[in-house]
Amino acid sequence: MAYIMVLIANLSVFSIIQVDRQLHTPMYFFLSSLSILDVCYSTIILPAMVVNAITGNRRISYSGCFIQLYFFICVGSECLLLAAMAYDRYVAICNPLNYPVIMNRRFCLGFVAGCWIAGLLNAIFHTLMTLNLTFCGDHHIRHFFCDVLPMLEAACSNIQSSQVLLHVVTIFLGMSPFLLVMNSYIHIISTILKIRSLERRQKVFSTCSSHLIVVTIFYITAMFNYNGPSSGDSFIIVQVSSVLYGILSPMLNPMIYSLRNQEVRKAFKKAMTRTQIVIRTIRLYNLNLKNVKLHALIS
Repeated sequence: MAYIMVLIANLSVFSIIQVDRQLHTPMYFFLSSLSILDVCYSTIILPAMVVNAITGNRRISYSGCFIQLYFFICVGSECLLLAAMAYDRYVAICNPLNYPVIMNRRFCLGFVAGCWIAGLLNAIFHTLMTLNLTFCGDHHIRHFFCDVLPMLEAACSNIQSSQVLLHVVTIFLGMSPFLLVMNSYIHIISTILKIRSLERRQKVFSTCSSHLIVVTIFYITAMFNYNGPSSGDSFIIVQVSSVLYGILSPMLNPMIYSLRNQEVRKAFKKAMTRTQIVIRTIRLYNLNLKNVKLHALIS
């Protein structure tokens, strides 16, 4: 059910943004990219979990495990994309006159491409480092899927270099974007407080506070997941944090970022109206075709 909800919500948001020309702005361009990333996140994790739950077979091949590890880390560039979205809101609210110049199409495309390239390089480094490890015993992974930290726990060779790489990447791809997000929202909140209209201030603040809550949950759980306990009973906390940022976050993002947005709701209603008109037209055409055939038979 969680996987179906993620697919329907995120693909609906992506489709609406692509179809409606009024939503072809930098903010919705980043939202559509986030929707694709969330679909990839869930597709990498949830289908395998569903198969494991139904069949009771919790085994995964050696190559399959590393393929899952690679692609999961590859889409981990969401932290950079969330930082770009926060910066986009900062420019729109704090510097609206220069918004079209700063957030131009070339900048947006370059930033999204940079996010994917950073995720690709990060996945290559981590996968190669993990491939060099030695796994012994029953190869038991205490996790829902193949991720870096549980793989390091299952290894019986020296993992110090892999741990150092993990901490360095967490700082650059986790802490740095998080500080950028917090800095952007501090300036946004200070600008909102200067708005004289109470109704407008509450409207903008409610949207930004929702965004900030989701972003904070994602960053904290993600950073804790890769810097949490590596062994022992407390490792279950890492598993819970993985659920929060790998499954819960893709479910909440469409509702928080898009479905609460008035422009997206209008575009969604417009799309539904067009769909209903097309369905009625097809039904009317089929009915007329049946009438013509019936009239021909009677004649």
